Amino acid sequence: MNSVRLKLLVLALAPLVVLLPLLMLLAMTRWTSDYDELLIAKVDSDLRIAEQYLGRILAGTGAGIAAIADSRTFQFALTGPAETRAAYLEQQRIQQALDFLYYLPATQTGEAQRWPVVQAALGGQLSSQIDIFPADTIANFPALAERARVDLIETEAAVPTDRVVEDRGMVVHTAAPVDLLGHQGVLIGGILLNKNLDFIDTINALVYLNAATGGERQGTATLFLEDVRVSTNVRLFEDVRALGTRVSAEVRAAVLDQGRTWLDRAFVVNDWYISGYLPLSDSFGNRVGMLYVGFLEAPFANAKRSAYLTMLAAMVAVLALSIPLFLRMARGIFSPLERMTKTMKRVEHGDLSARNGSVGSKDEISQVATHLDTLLDQVQERDQALRSWAEELNDRVDRRTSELRDANEKLEETFQQLVLSEKLASIGEITAGVAHEINNPVAVIQGNVDVVRQTLGPDAACVETELNLIDKQVQRIDGIVGKLLQFARPTEFSASGEGTSLEMLVDDCKSLITHVHPQQNVQIVAQFKAAPNVAINAGEMQQVLVNLMVNAIQAMGGDGQLDIRVKPVPRNEIDGVELSVSDTGPGIDADHMKRVFDPFHTTKLGEGTGLGLSISQTLIQQAGGHISARNQPTGGAVFTVWIPAVKDT
Repeated sequence: MNSVRLKLLVLALAPLVVLLPLLMLLAMTRWTSDYDELLIAKVDSDLRIAEQYLGRILAGTGAGIAAIADSRTFQFALTGPAETRAAYLEQQRIQQALDFLYYLPATQTGEAQRWPVVQAALGGQLSSQIDIFPADTIANFPALAERARVDLIETEAAVPTDRVVEDRGMVVHTAAPVDLLGHQGVLIGGILLNKNLDFIDTINALVYLNAATGGERQGTATLFLEDVRVSTNVRLFEDVRALGTRVSAEVRAAVLDQGRTWLDRAFVVNDWYISGYLPLSDSFGNRVGMLYVGFLEAPFANAKRSAYLTMLAAMVAVLALSIPLFLRMARGIFSPLERMTKTMKRVEHGDLSARNGSVGSKDEISQVATHLDTLLDQVQERDQALRSWAEELNDRVDRRTSELRDANEKLEETFQQLVLSEKLASIGEITAGVAHEINNPVAVIQGNVDVVRQTLGPDAACVETELNLIDKQVQRIDGIVGKLLQFARPTEFSASGEGTSLEMLVDDCKSLITHVHPQQNVQIVAQFKAAPNVAINAGEMQQVLVNLMVNAIQAMGGDGQLDIRVKPVPRNEIDGVELSVSDTGPGIDADHMKRVFDPFHTTKLGEGTGLGLSISQTLIQQAGGHISARNQPTGGAVFTVWIPAVKDT
C-alpha cells in the first residue's frame, strides 16, 4: 500500500467496503446455517412420517392376520377339507391386500421355524417384522418371484460389485399363533415390498403433498434392500423409475455399516437432494436395508443464491454511488502528491533536472513540493561534484589494476621458469652421470666388435649383418646419450633437406622392439596413406616412436592390438604428417592425463625414470611439431604426433 490515494480511499471507504460486506457475509452465513438446519429438520420430520407409515403397515398386517387366526370362519375352514381351507385363505389374502398367506400346523413348521417371527408365534405371540427372503424361498411363491427380481444398474460412487441382479425379496413378515379346536399352528402372511409402488407412492404422497418442498414431483421416497433401490419413485428418466440403482458408498457406510441415520445433502441418481436415510433391521437384528425420503436441493439453493445476489447488488450500488464522491473530494490532495511522485521517479531514472514547479495551491502540500525542489537543486550540484571525483578515482584504479595484472603475469611466468629450471637442473645432473656411465661400456662394446672383425677376418662375413646391427645400435646409443645431454639446454633443430619417411621408420621400429613382445600376444597393425617426408632427424623420430610403442605394449599387459596410422594432415595452413599410436589397454587415468608429459612422472614405479614422454615431447617441439594424448571411447590410449613436412626447395 504505497499510494497515498489508495491509503486515503482505504481510510474513507473501509467502513463501507470492508465492514459492510463483512457484516453481510456474517449475516448470510448465519442465515444460511439456520436455513440449512431448517431443511435438515424438515427432512428429519419427513423421515419420521415415513417410518411411522412403515410401522403402521407392520402393525396393520399383524392385526389383520391375528384377526383371521382368531375368527370363527377360519375355525370352520380348519375343520373342513384342504381345498376349502385354501380357498378361504386366498379370499382372506385378497381382502387383506397380502401377497402371501398360509397356515402351518405346529407339527409341520420345519424350515419355517428358523424365522424369529415364526418362533414367536409358536410361543403364542403375534410378531410382525421386516425380513429378507432369499431367492429359493421366494421361488415357493411363483407369482412373487418376478416382482422380487430387480436388475442392477451400474451406479457412480457406489460400492463396486460383481452382482448383476437382486433376486431376494424384502417382505413384511407376520406370523400369528393358531389354537382352535385342537388345531395348533401358525398363520403366516406378508407383503412383498420389492417393486411395491403403491407402498412407496403412499409414503411420497403423505410427506410431499405440501408446497413447501416443491410438491410430489420434487419429493422422493425409496425403499432399499441393502444398498439397492427395490421400490422408489426416483426417476432415471421422465417415466422410468430408478429401480436397481444403488446408493453411494459414503451413505452405505454411514447407514448400513455404522447404523446411523443420515440427515444431509446427498447425490441421488442424477441430482442433489436434501436426504434422510433410516437403517432397517430384520427379525434377526441385522441391518438389511434403508428407508429414504428427500426433496430437491435446487429450489432452495436458487432461493439462497437469489438472496445473495440481491444483497450483493445493493452493496455494489452503495459503493458505486460513494466512491466517485470520495474521489472528487480527494482530487485536490491527490494531484500534487502524484506530481511529486512522478518527479521522484524521473530523478530515480537519472533525470536530476526534474522539478515539481507550481502545484496550484497554497497549503502544506505546496510547501512540501517547493522544499523538495530546493533539495533537488542541492542534490544535482553534489552529484556533479561526485561524478568528477568518481571519474578521477576510476582512472587511478584502472591504472593500478593494469599494473597489478602485468606484475601478476610476470610473477606467474617467473614461477613457471623457476619450476622448469629446477627440473632441467636435476635432469642435467642425472644425464651427465648417465652419459659417462653409458659411454664407457658402449666404447668397450664398439672396441670388441672391431676386435671380432679383425680376429675373424674373412670369416666375419657370416655374422656381418649382426655386427652391422651392433654398430648401428651403438651409434643410436651415442645419439640418445647426446640428446639426453642436450635436454636441459635444447637448441634449434634444423632438419636435413630430404627429411625422414615415417613409413620406413615404422617398419624399422617394429623390428627394434621385438625384445619387448616376442612372447606376448600383441598384434601390431600399421596403416599408411601417401604422405611426404617430415622435417625431423630419423634417430630422434625413432626414439619417440619406440618409446610410444613400448609404452603401449606395456599398458596392454601383453595382450591386445597396437595400431599405428600415418596420414597427411595440414595444421594452421602448414603441410604436415600425423602419426597416431593407439592401444587396447585400460587407458590413462584422469589424474595422470594432465601430467603425462612432465619429467620424472611415471606410473611404473621402480621400472622407469619418467623421462621417456618428456624427452619425446621436447624432440617433437624442437622439430616444430606437436604431441598429445587422449583416451579412446572404446578403451585404450591414443598418442598423436604431428610433424611439419619437409619444404620443397
